[in-house]
Amino acid sequence: MREAMEITTFRLAPGLTMKDFIVANADVDTWLQQQPGFLLRRICEHADGSVIDMLLWATAQDGRRAASGIVTELATSPVHAAIDQATVAWSIHRCRHAVG
Repeated sequence: MREAMEITTFRLAPGLTMKDFIVANADVDTWLQQQPGFLLRRICEHADGSVIDMLLWATAQDGRRAASGIVTELATSPVHAAIDQATVAWSIHRCRHAVG
């Protein structure tokens, strides 16, 4: 199994809602669908209001390459202002088991 799960957790910028965040992701979603190795994305909200953004990639290398593109190719995306950058935790790990 070569797939990798990228997980980013963070809080939204003050005053923004999950709906605001999803709207701010329109260009990111379009861009992700064009990236080699992209398989799926899920955005979840924890009970404490923090956001969990999960992406499944064909390989960890695909995910790392795309992560650098988010900050370069999409540097002007409104998504960056929607995130409290001081709260971001990012990781990508190779999957070891899958069901379904």
